[in-house]
Amino acid sequence: MDARRAAGVIAGVLAAGAVAAAITVFNLPMSEAIPSSASSAPAATAEITKLTLVDREDHDGTLGHGDTTSISSRGTGTVTGLPAEGATVTRGKAIFHLDNRPVTLLYGALPAFRTLSAGVKGADVKQFERNLRALGYRGFTVDRTYNWATASAVEDWQDDLGLTKAGTVGPGQIVYAAGAVRVDSLSTQVGTVIGPGTTVEKITGTTPLATVTLDTSSGRLARKGARVRVTLPGKKVVRGKIIKVATVVSQGENGEADSTRIQVTIRFTSAVRSMGAAAVSVAFTAGSRPDVLAVPVAALLALAEGGYGVRVVEGSTTRIVAVKSGLFADGKVEITGTGLRAGLKVAMPS
Repeated sequence: MDARRAAGVIAGVLAAGAVAAAITVFNLPMSEAIPSSASSAPAATAEITKLTLVDREDHDGTLGHGDTTSISSRGTGTVTGLPAEGATVTRGKAIFHLDNRPVTLLYGALPAFRTLSAGVKGADVKQFERNLRALGYRGFTVDRTYNWATASAVEDWQDDLGLTKAGTVGPGQIVYAAGAVRVDSLSTQVGTVIGPGTTVEKITGTTPLATVTLDTSSGRLARKGARVRVTLPGKKVVRGKIIKVATVVSQGENGEADSTRIQVTIRFTSAVRSMGAAAVSVAFTAGSRPDVLAVPVAALLALAEGGYGVRVVEGSTTRIVAVKSGLFADGKVEITGTGLRAGLKVAMPS
């Protein structure tokens, strides 16, 4: 636990009328045991236990499909066909129709930016040819050159789509995405006349993801690659992995300061069916300490001499032992101090 969270724990204990706790002991040797004037054992005690202390927190999240990406038209015309919201569009299928001609989804990272025709060379040619081959067309070599053989295969493809067999491919005929997409929402409607740059729809990936927004005080939980447990609707628990951590700044209103939060995206490590937007609970684990001595946080004493300790109860007598505290988790705190061992009892505030 970081210093800010520890301070919050301590403040909460004090507010409850209990004894304060802290991460580090200052100005008090670990070996010093301070005599107590108590002549009788306190009414409430807790046992020092040896265990694996795990720093974990549960946070509310949302089941969905991650961030959206806008699909825009590269051409001018009338929208004559749109997929349904929630539909999945795969390679070779129409992402929408313009003037009754399909705009086809292909897979790749490089956007379509120019017309492909005989003599054109480049990475965009190779990306397009890979898609053409994946769709079953042959008779050309997948390389960086668009030649007569590519044009011939393109004519076959265009004929199958019901298009004019031009043998060339304009940027308004295709749209690239990393893979199959899910239509999240539509930004226009059939019958609308649109131009280049007009947003037609918003898409996401097809794989369900969980997202959680954390306060910066819980930033230690947001580690890319960290494993989490997600409780889905219906109480099913599945495992996941943090794949993205982003800082989100929200602009303040009415003179209020901007707020900064951390958005975590989680991918499931086993199959999870799409449920649309749904509430989930995510269990984060920031760290663990195996085989440590621990007591309830409220058992720590703020010492007048500085630092912190625990009041060890032995029969009808007590003694204060200076301690150094470590990890805070689940209402307990890791402690080290001279003579401490599992099974000893410590006083608790009444």
